[in-house]
Amino acid sequence: MTTFADIQAAAVARNGTLADLKKKLPKAKSAKALKAISDDRYLSAMSLRVFSAGLKHSMVQGKWPAFEEVFFGFEPHRVRAMPDEALEALMGETRIIRHWGKIKSVRANAAAICRIAEESGSFGAWLAAWPPERTVELWDELQKRFTQLGGNSGPYFLRMVGKDSFTASPYVIRALNHWGVYDGSGKGKRERAKIQEAFNDLAAESKLPLCQISMTLAQSIE
Repeated sequence: MTTFADIQAAAVARNGTLADLKKKLPKAKSAKALKAISDDRYLSAMSLRVFSAGLKHSMVQGKWPAFEEVFFGFEPHRVRAMPDEALEALMGETRIIRHWGKIKSVRANAAAICRIAEESGSFGAWLAAWPPERTVELWDELQKRFTQLGGNSGPYFLRMVGKDSFTASPYVIRALNHWGVYDGSGKGKRERAKIQEAFNDLAAESKLPLCQISMTLAQSIE
């Protein structure tokens, strides 16, 4: 039976040394650190992920100061209060990406963050409360409560803000299949639950955060 040590050894062989591999591994923030992030920074990161989907990320990041300006620093209450006319006016703002569905998503997601903050004190507190072993449930919740966070956008947003989680990228799915840890396509709720179980087992063995297990898997195959 394949162990995480086998997977890690293959990843090390492809990267040179264990130290070289570790340089590529993402870092997970603690619950305290997640709670310390203000809601406007979460909305900014969420919006950056939404606007980056399908586009060159460096191009979107280059425009981000203008996004910060037109969306009031992504302060959720101010964005939630933007009238339709203000959003429509942004379609004429040449400094940002003028995608109507994504522009509308910023206001909708601001409202969702405000609701969660009312329930849990802050979005960071809500996010920190989700245990890593229920990552796929968090993906479902993000897709249900927010706009344009379906597919891989939710998992990539979590990686951006430092919430410990894995991704179900094609590389990760291929590696899980290659090592016999999981057999499937990763499509559908039932398959995602099986992937979660596989990651939970690897985490129990390795004592590493899910984000580092995920990257190690991706680095373990061609």
